[in-house]
Amino acid sequence: MAIARAPAEHQAVHVLAERHRLRWWEPLPWLLAVAFYFAFPSYLGFGTELLVAILFALSLDLALGYAGIITLGHAAFFGAGAYAVGLLAFHGIWNEPITSLLIAGAVAAIIGFGSGLVLLRTQGLTLLMLTLCTMSLLEEAANLGHEYTGSFDGLPDLPIPPIFGRFEFDPLYSNTQFLYALAVLLLCFAFVRTLVYSPYGQSLTGIRENTLRMHAVGSPVRWRLVTSYTISAAIAGIAGGLWAQTNAYVNLSTLGVDRAAAVLIMLILGGYGRLYGAFVGAVAYLVLAHFLARLYPTAWQLGLGILLIVIALFARNGILGICEPLLRRLAAWRRAS
Repeated sequence: MAIARAPAEHQAVHVLAERHRLRWWEPLPWLLAVAFYFAFPSYLGFGTELLVAILFALSLDLALGYAGIITLGHAAFFGAGAYAVGLLAFHGIWNEPITSLLIAGAVAAIIGFGSGLVLLRTQGLTLLMLTLCTMSLLEEAANLGHEYTGSFDGLPDLPIPPIFGRFEFDPLYSNTQFLYALAVLLLCFAFVRTLVYSPYGQSLTGIRENTLRMHAVGSPVRWRLVTSYTISAAIAGIAGGLWAQTNAYVNLSTLGVDRAAAVLIMLILGGYGRLYGAFVGAVAYLVLAHFLARLYPTAWQLGLGILLIVIALFARNGILGICEPLLRRLAAWRRAS
């Protein structure tokens, strides 16, 4: 029996030792993004929106996919970051792009930490509703503070200066916005990838799979959840700040239920608990929304709803759940040859 188990144990050790290594296919999304920049210069505005959506979905994946924190109010942090950038720029306090993004992430992290201390005492449906309530409270606060936030009309024409004093944000041609968003996404992705493959990230997976066992082995479960929720909030805040900078505009839609639901759908479509599920889900959602809206402007969400039902019924792990077995077979074939 011990001899029979040895190969399986060897394989498990090999997987754990190799999990952090870069796979041959991982550079492909970034190469596709660079190719998109040169091949579709008239669609760079859409490309920028897509990159921001991927970053936002990636932040949710850290909380939901890896730590198992069920939330329907993640747009609270996206909106907090967007308004942090918008308020500072609109009122002439601070508008340097890179440091403004750091401020957006810090503001969202503070809100995430404060709310996480309270909300993460609960779980399940209670947690779901409390996260939704937190988002609604922030949305109503932004609505009531119309003297500063512009209420529903928002803050238009944000004065965003050139990056490093050289690369201007052109409202007609989104070249700078696209490359800026791509660089921010790459940095945040590298951080999240390092985090989830670290012992800390593996402990989050353990908490998601079996909280009682992680308590039993002495893991500080609650603080791990709070810190992961805070980091997730910070990345969502950076995504919101990036959205505000690339659009030079902020309004209440950044704090709305529609945005929170959309990012959740993206993650379900792509596959949560997988780093590249955010990429696949955001691309699938926005590309389908774009073409369906052109085909049938008044009921384009019907097509997305049907796709979501099909994914939920036949691909429980999203689109990547369908692709992963094929990739494993390809990898096995490459090793055999």
